[in-house]
Amino acid sequence: MTQLVFIENGRAVTDSLTVAHEFGKEHKNVLRDIEIQLHKLAEADEQEWGVLNFERTQYKNEQNGQWYPKFDMTEDAFAIVAMSYTTPEAMKMKVKFLTEFKRMKEMLHNPPIPVLDSNTAIAIALRQTADVMDKLPQIESRMDRIENTTTIDYAQQRALKKAGSSRVVGFLGGKKAASYKHSGIRSSAYSALWNDYQEYFGINSYNNTLKKDCERGLKYVASWTPPTNLLLEIEEINGQKLF
Repeated sequence: MTQLVFIENGRAVTDSLTVAHEFGKEHKNVLRDIEIQLHKLAEADEQEWGVLNFERTQYKNEQNGQWYPKFDMTEDAFAIVAMSYTTPEAMKMKVKFLTEFKRMKEMLHNPPIPVLDSNTAIAIALRQTADVMDKLPQIESRMDRIENTTTIDYAQQRALKKAGSSRVVGFLGGKKAASYKHSGIRSSAYSALWNDYQEYFGINSYNNTLKKDCERGLKYVASWTPPTNLLLEIEEINGQKLF
């Protein structure tokens, strides 16, 4: 069984390799998620917190003997990175990690008794389980708050932008159409789409779409229609009624 949390320099940590393995992700993608969170922490003037909770280190690949980057993470750092992993399986895994963090931190402060009889061992296990269950609502509440503040990643931004471009080009009549080649009309169409989108989601840029709203955002773009006056201008420039 993979050890989820370990002791490093006197504190309980996990690392990006373990997170990638247990959540079924490629390590390079977990590293990318960490870098994104570090960037957001820097933007929030919390760079020092990021340095204290995310430790850049290395590991040696057993197959080729090369050294590669990884991150050691405290419990709080892990919670920030894992906040975007929201499938039911991922939620269960997050609880396992957080439970293991608690257990390891308790071991640091209260070293295990060398010999335990079965009754004592059962009592300790029951107490630990009860503690986790007591804190589970707090953990879920924290995860909910994180979910409601996490914006879409770079790949999702690109997908949203691509969907928007496809929708606008379609209404312009294609890239060979006169209205598409008319920079003013083309610009007006793109502006109309993203202004409507931002107003609908209450944001100042489509890049700030919440992760939980990503699918809704794609559906909104797919169903968006330009305002009537813009449609008339497109028809007039194209010289035919397209819509």
